[in-house]
Amino acid sequence: MIRAAIAVLVLVTPSLAKSPKPESALTSNPVYQQNCSKCHGKTAEGRFMAGPSLASDKVVNASDGELRDIITHGRHHMPKFEGKLSAEDIEKLIFQIKARTK
Repeated sequence: MIRAAIAVLVLVTPSLAKSPKPESALTSNPVYQQNCSKCHGKTAEGRFMAGPSLASDKVVNASDGELRDIITHGRHHMPKFEGKLSAEDIEKLIFQIKARTK
């Protein structure tokens, strides 16, 4: 019984370690790395005097439409990405930002 439980742990643990976490999906996205990490940080937790954390309550509570509008048209110091990113890239970023909060 104990050997069976150990065998299951040995087999399952590596697969759990390899499964991507939602947090890492955003920060490993090349679109995020090239366009967002400079201001929002490599871990998306924000940077002092730059972009806010993408896990903040304000971002968590924003609708997909609000995030789409901010990414597309910019806001305050954030530049607009309309014409720079595809609609698919923007939707993937929104999905990954929202996935960080679950």
